[in-house]
Amino acid sequence: MVPAASQDHPTLTMTGSAAPGDGTAGDGVAWPAPEPAGSGAPPAAHQPADLPGTDSGGAPLPGHEAGQESGAGQEAGSGVRLDRPDEPDEYPLQAPDPRLAAGAAAPADPALLCVACRAGRVDSDGYCENCGHAQPRERDHVERESGPVAAVSDRGLRHHRNEDAFAVGHTTLPDGTPVALAVVCDGVSSATRPDDASLAASQAAGDTLLAALPRGTHPQQAMHEAIVAAAQAVNALAEEPATAREHTPHQNAPACTIVGAVVTSGLLVVGWVGDSRAYWVPTDRSTPPARLTEDDSWAAQMVAAGLMSEAEAYADERAHAITGWLGADAYELEPHTASFKPDRPGAVVVCTDGLWNYAETAEEMSEVVPPDAAVRPLHGARVLVGHALDGGGHDNVTVAVLPFPAPPQGAGSA
Repeated sequence: MVPAASQDHPTLTMTGSAAPGDGTAGDGVAWPAPEPAGSGAPPAAHQPADLPGTDSGGAPLPGHEAGQESGAGQEAGSGVRLDRPDEPDEYPLQAPDPRLAAGAAAPADPALLCVACRAGRVDSDGYCENCGHAQPRERDHVERESGPVAAVSDRGLRHHRNEDAFAVGHTTLPDGTPVALAVVCDGVSSATRPDDASLAASQAAGDTLLAALPRGTHPQQAMHEAIVAAAQAVNALAEEPATAREHTPHQNAPACTIVGAVVTSGLLVVGWVGDSRAYWVPTDRSTPPARLTEDDSWAAQMVAAGLMSEAEAYADERAHAITGWLGADAYELEPHTASFKPDRPGAVVVCTDGLWNYAETAEEMSEVVPPDAAVRPLHGARVLVGHALDGGGHDNVTVAVLPFPAPPQGAGSA
């Protein structure tokens, strides 16, 4: 089901003073104000670290057992599909090269050597024929810059593939005001093709934002539309032939989480479904940082209901069971969006739980974000990925860093 309009459109100030959705970006650009929720009254202003949390279904993914970790955190044997073809019983012998019989030299075979043992040849499946080590794939480590925004994604140290994906971009509003954006998605490992789901969602959301913002669409409405487009892209992956489902009837449809951020010269907008997060880290570290999103997860529900403290909930083995996701097996799509008007410069960190598991609170995240992250976002993203890998790298890790306010066109990492 595609929602007609988002129902959670608070405009929040970073200092706690009320500024409910007044329809301005603070940079001279006027947009139509997003529709208020519920009765029509503007939503109350909140501290950015105290966003009200809602879920997008109220139940974990089909096939999730209590205690299983969602997102890209499943180990082999707990629902992960290892996309490696079965080994054949017999290998057909290749016919001899007629040029060899005539005395001609055999054509050179540019064989790839294993990065682990440096002796074995890499087969067509990407594994070493000598030691069996899986070779790096294209998505194992990805870095990208787009103007003032940058992102890094890494497979981590425990997973056989990277099921995260991201999109970054920058453009201008109709009046020429610069705007930067980032979208990060985490494939749900208990579902089929989680890597395809995250890639499709991030590309669809990024393309939607890059198309909508230059037309003058309010960034918060553009974020809502981007999440809807991402959901439709993931849903389309499940539209496979009936014969394919006959062979894998036990598998869930492709699924992923999503979180995105849009920054202009005066407005910061975030949107999400699932448990990937966005954080605000001011340049002046004497002022407080904030977490800008609220997880769609079992732990968040327990905290919101007052049944557990945050520390107790996230220490529980059920903490990472998600209650909202993108995919054909999801319940009614419920994108969350919120906008903020920071009164000082800083950096926005958009990430999967592969990072925030090692820097969960806003204060912990602020401690590991480099002081110059706003002016060197690629360096900042690399440092944060390194922090997760140094902590154990138990999950795929993806981080995007955006400076606030969005700098003029042409600015980027130093």
